[in-house]
This record gives sequence, structure tokens and C-alpha cells, in this order.
Amino acid sequence: MSYLVALAREKHFGRAAERCHVTQSTLSSGLKALERELDMRLVIREPRFIGLTPEGERVVEWASQIISDYESLKQDVEGLRQGLKGILRLGVVPAAMPAVAKLTSPFCAKYPNVAIDIESMSSVQIQSALDKFEIDAGLTYLDNEPLSNVRRKPLYREHYLFVTHKDNPIAQSDTVTWRTAVSENLCLLQESMQNRRVLNNITRSLGLKLSPTITSNSFLAVCSHVCSGEWSSIIPHTFSYIFAGCNELALIDMVEPVHSQAIGLVASDRDPLTPLAHALMRCADRLDLEAELSLKSLHSV
Repeated sequence: MSYLVALAREKHFGRAAERCHVTQSTLSSGLKALERELDMRLVIREPRFIGLTPEGERVVEWASQIISDYESLKQDVEGLRQGLKGILRLGVVPAAMPAVAKLTSPFCAKYPNVAIDIESMSSVQIQSALDKFEIDAGLTYLDNEPLSNVRRKPLYREHYLFVTHKDNPIAQSDTVTWRTAVSENLCLLQESMQNRRVLNNITRSLGLKLSPTITSNSFLAVCSHVCSGEWSSIIPHTFSYIFAGCNELALIDMVEPVHSQAIGLVASDRDPLTPLAHALMRCADRLDLEAELSLKSLHSV
């Protein structure tokens, strides 16, 4: 089953074998043995990998869950004797990256034998990865495009700031309206990212349209262009941490309207939760990120 799941992900016999740390012949023999056991064809070969049969696609769904449950069982039982171990796989939307350490730091302090693998993902990718048991949990938007079949734990509400060079006349203002911000030379995320779709929805409700001259799927690229002094941007308030100490930039509250979006932790809605996801959820229950990430505290950085 592990071979079949790897093949479904890699779509190539050689890469799937490497992923499973076996030879390609061992992988092929294992797949044929699974086909004999289930008495059905799962893989289309001619002789290279063409795809999975409809039966194969369905078996992959079951196999992914069975493998995940087996790994969770081992973690749960071993945890009773030795404490929680393993690798926590966490998908995070780019807009939440500045805040993720507020969650992982207390988790690592409590579970020192657990490593964390963080991957930047869109909200759509987080949904897919949870459905395929490729991650244990996600940090994403909760109410704009809510995920399905998940448990959720609200952590904080994301507010928006206008960031621009100090020489921009707007930099002297205490607040900036969305109408004014839209008219500036902007660098924003691409529309494939939910943060950008949130901004689109806000401006559309005001009868406005965002027309950035540069877009990217990475906030790092956005930060780079803003720091150049030629572009401005609209950013989540948590990115104040990224720009802290940069005297060349001004961070200004967005008004008319003041808008916020819920960011939270999500995990597959299954019982029992995987030990790692359960531990992360319990850790999140003890946090007050809304207070830690308040606008007031950020502006004082």
C-alpha cells in the first residue's frame, strides 16, 4: 500500500521507488502482489507508468488512511512509554508565516522529541494535503473560504496595514482608506493565494478594483519590492514583525472599512485525532495569540 500511495504521488516508478527507499523492481513486485491480493488491476503500465485504474484511485484513498492510522497507532502506543515522538507536518498559508512560531515554540518546549516540518501552502493545498493525510494540521483562514471535514481552532484575527516608503506623502498619515491605497503603485500576492482573494473581496465591496503592477506567490518577493521604495503593499498586521526596525518604511492602519479575517488551526475531522495533531490542538488551546499579536503590541515593536 505504501508503494501504491508513493506511485500515486510521484506518478513515476523510479521516483516512487526512491521515495520508498527500495529498488524499482521491488516496488513493481510489491504492486503486483497487492493487485493479486485484491484481485484487481490497480496500475496502468505500457511499460512506463500511465496512471491508475479507477479501482487503483479508490484503493489509494483507503491506503492513505490505513497508513496514516497505522503510523498514528505506533506513535500513540510508543508515546505511552517514551513520550511523544515523530515529525509534525504543518501546512501554513503565507499570510500566517510571521505568526507560526508563536504556535510552534510552546509546542516544541512541551514536546522536545518531536520535530516540525513546516511547508508554505495555499489554503486549497492545505485542504488537499489533509484529505490525503500528507500533513497533520494546517494554519489557514477559517471563514473566507472555509475548509471542509476539518476541526478548527481560532487563533487570532488578521488585520490589514498599508506599508510604504517614508518619502511617500501618505506615510505622514495615521490611517489610510482602501480607496487611497488602491490608487498607489502596489505589489501584492497573486490571485491564487487566499490573502489576495480576501483583499479583492474587500475592494470589490467598495466598488474598487486592485490593479497591482507586480504580483507574486511569495510574501518574500512582496517584502523585497516594498523595501526597494518603489512599491507599496497591503499586508497582514503580523508582518509588522518582518518590517520591525526598518526606519525607511511606514506602517499605516487601513480604514473605511477596518476589516479582519479569522486565522486558525485545522486538522482532519476524525476520531481519534492523530497523536501529533491532538497534541498541537491542545497546545493551541492554552495560547492567547489574539492578545500577543494585537495591533497595539505590533506597532510598539
